Formats: sequence, C-alpha cells, structure tokens
Amino acid sequence: MVQLDQTHDPKRESWVHSANGHPDFPIQNLPLGVFSPRNGGPRGGVAIGDSILDLPAALAAGLFTGEAAQAAEAASGPALNGFLALGAGPRRALRARLSEVLAKDSPDRGRAEACLHAAADCTLHLPARIGDYTDFYVGIHHATNVGKQFRPDNPLLPNYKHIPIGYHGRASSIRPSGTPVKRPRGQTKPPDAAAPGFGPSQRLDYELELGVWVGPGNGLGEPIPVAEASAHVGGYCLLNDWSARDIQAWEYQPLGPFLAKNFASTVSPWIVTPEALAPFRIPQPRRPEGDPEPLPYLIDEADKKAGALDLELEVLLITPGLREKGLPPHRLALSNARHMYWTVAQMIAHHTSNGCNLQPGDLLGTGTISGPDLTSCGSILETTQGGKNPVVLASGEERRFLLDGDEVILRARGRRDGYASIGFGECRAVILPAG
Repeated sequence: MVQLDQTHDPKRESWVHSANGHPDFPIQNLPLGVFSPRNGGPRGGVAIGDSILDLPAALAAGLFTGEAAQAAEAASGPALNGFLALGAGPRRALRARLSEVLAKDSPDRGRAEACLHAAADCTLHLPARIGDYTDFYVGIHHATNVGKQFRPDNPLLPNYKHIPIGYHGRASSIRPSGTPVKRPRGQTKPPDAAAPGFGPSQRLDYELELGVWVGPGNGLGEPIPVAEASAHVGGYCLLNDWSARDIQAWEYQPLGPFLAKNFASTVSPWIVTPEALAPFRIPQPRRPEGDPEPLPYLIDEADKKAGALDLELEVLLITPGLREKGLPPHRLALSNARHMYWTVAQMIAHHTSNGCNLQPGDLLGTGTISGPDLTSCGSILETTQGGKNPVVLASGEERRFLLDGDEVILRARGRRDGYASIGFGECRAVILPAG
C-alpha cells in the first residue's frame, strides 16, 4: 500500500497561489492529464490550482532528472499509456519532484512558471488510449435497490457476494467531461405492450462511478494475485456510465448490458494517482454477519486493512428551468466510495484470475456507488424508484428520468482531519436530443 510522505503534508503550500486551498487541485494532489493549450497540440500536463504545468516544457527546462525525468517524458505525449506502464516507482519519483518544484519558495519557480498555462484557456482530452473497458457492479446498495425493483423478495442473486460481478463495456464511446451526450435510440418493450418498438429512450439515467486506470498490467495467461493488484492501479477518475433503462430492460436477458450502455460514458479528465489518495485509505468495511468469506484468491490482509477508499461522491443536476431562473444545481445524491462491497484489488484479481490480460490505459468502472438511503442513490432509477416518485426541483420542474437539455455533474472529494482535501475535477455532460 502507498505510504504517506512529505508530499501529503497539509502545511505545504505552492507559489501557484490558486492551488492553496483549491477544492480539487492543491499541491497535495498533482493529477496528470492530457491537454491542448490555446496554440498547441495535445500534451501531458499536471493540474495545480487553476493552472496546468506543461510537462514537455518542464522537461525542456531541465526540471527533472533520473526516474522523474523518465516518468515526465513518458507523460509528455498525447496519451499517458506509456506513463501508466512504468508503474509506481517512476510515478512516485515524478510526484516527489513536482511537489518540490511547485512548493512555495522553490528555487525552480522561475523556470517552472514559464511552463504554466491557465486551465481556462486549455482543452482537456482523454488521458489515455483506452484499449478495453470493463464495468463492475460492486456497489451493493445499488445492486440491492435495482434488484428489489425486479425481484422484491430476492434482490441479490446468489453469486453477488462471492464474485466481483462485471461485464465488458465499449471503450470507443468513452468521452472526456464536457462532451455532450446524444440521447440513444433503441428497441424497447413496455410491460403492457404487445410487441417491441424502436425510438428514443424515455428512461435515460446516469450512474455515479469511480473509474480505475490500469497501470503495468499482466501478460495473457498470467493472473495478478490480489496481494499484488494495487501495483497495477495507475490512478482514478470519475465515471458516468450513462444508461438507457428502457432499452436495458428489454435487451439484458440472457447476456446482460449491450446497447443500453455502450452509446456513451463520460470520465473526468485527470488521473488522480494512488499516492494522492493515500490519506483516504480505510479498512475494507466489515461484511454483515452471515455473508460468505471470499475465496482465498480474493483475500489479502493488507487489502483488508487499507484497500477501501473514503471519498465523498456527489451528483448534481442542472436543468433548462434551473438555468432560466438562475437557480443553483440541484443535488441529487451524496454518496461515498466506502460503500463498495469489493475493493479495487479484488476487482483486478478476479478480472485476471482466468488469465485475462489487462493493459496500460485500460479502464475499469466500479459500477454505481449508492449509499444506504434515498439521499445517496447513485442513479435516478433508484432515487425515483423506477420513475414512480419524481424529483421535484426548485424551478417547479419534475424529473422521473433525464430530459434533453439536462446536465449531470459528478464530483468527488477526499477529506480527512489533518490532511489537505483533494478532488477529482468535474465529470459533466449535457444531454442532446436523439439524432
């Protein structure tokens, strides 16, 4: 597990003044991404306050040596796959050096200051080429809530507490925050209809998830033991795995999600490193009495002690009516990553247990992370109980599912007494009418 060091010191401040007290990107975070400045092509960068440090420019300025230079070079291009492949050693060296360079009173300020861009003037891109995308289902409250709508007496199927359930998603339709989402068309069949029809989805939904960027990965036929799985995590992001619930209800038997899921997924563009999240590691929640013990290949004592994450997760909604009246976004949910039934290490260990190979830049989704009550539901399907109880907004509008013009915003934040709070940046998208 990642150890705490001087980069986590809550007293450390930056000469980039906007970083001090920044809700997402103080000097204790230093996430990596890919951006384009106003007059330039895509390149690697580091978020610091309201600015972005240009990694190719910083390399050219001689700010890095050794492993830090190796990592900075790998992170300087239009995709961070090479950086993710390097693993923890170079990544930690780069973080340590960035923390020195950007610290208040750093002797390198002059050279580094010339490498800064105002984030507001830049375009953010997907941080890596995503070869494969797997979505899990480890939010037990979500699984239970959805299961109750279909199987009131038996919401969780027998395998749920034995296996980190997942399915293979569609990497090609993943887009960075800010990219609009077009309402999908599809085949649906309401329960009272004699035959299916085809048209725009009427039950469009969001899903509040964490995304996990794969680091070095494994060779085909070489499973990753759960005790080594954390070494294959390159970082984290927010993920909105948009879902067309009416299409899903008709198509998912017997093979699971298909067109209801693969029309779009939205990710926050910054890779928040495992090192940045070290202060927010917590023990894996104790399983309720009577739940089965995982099989041995999913058990690791270190993972039990610090394999879970204490991250506040928030869903906000902006509608045309709220915009028109100048009203603030409506909070739909406040949840926490601690509600995951399986850890990320267990997800990786299970995913590779049959010899499946993960590659640098692959993306794993946790599945929807809901809390135990209606104020912490990670999808509107749960919040409205399948559309039966609409959300009432300050504008006078109601929502059973999402309408065209609605914009969904996901946020995440790590908070812990004695440490600086950090965030992920927003994961947002507005819904456009079906084409």
